[in-house]
Amino acid sequence: MPDESPSSPSSLTARVDDLEVRAAYQDQVIEDLNKVVLDQWTALEQVQRRMRALEDRLREVQASVGADGQDEPPPPHY
Repeated sequence: MPDESPSSPSSLTARVDDLEVRAAYQDQVIEDLNKVVLDQWTALEQVQRRMRALEDRLREVQASVGADGQDEPPPPHY
């Protein structure tokens, strides 16, 4: 049986190969996670823009009607 002590050249080569494979997988996972974060950031910015637009529209409607709706004349049956 060949000598497979932790300091043998074949053992060290196997360990380095294992570390390289792990690093490659970790790089891919980091890239995938980065893409997810960027996609979520884009979606969040889009939601924030839509919310600001809705807030602006609500302010316009409230300004045109009045805060409590008293600018509108009462219905004819009153």
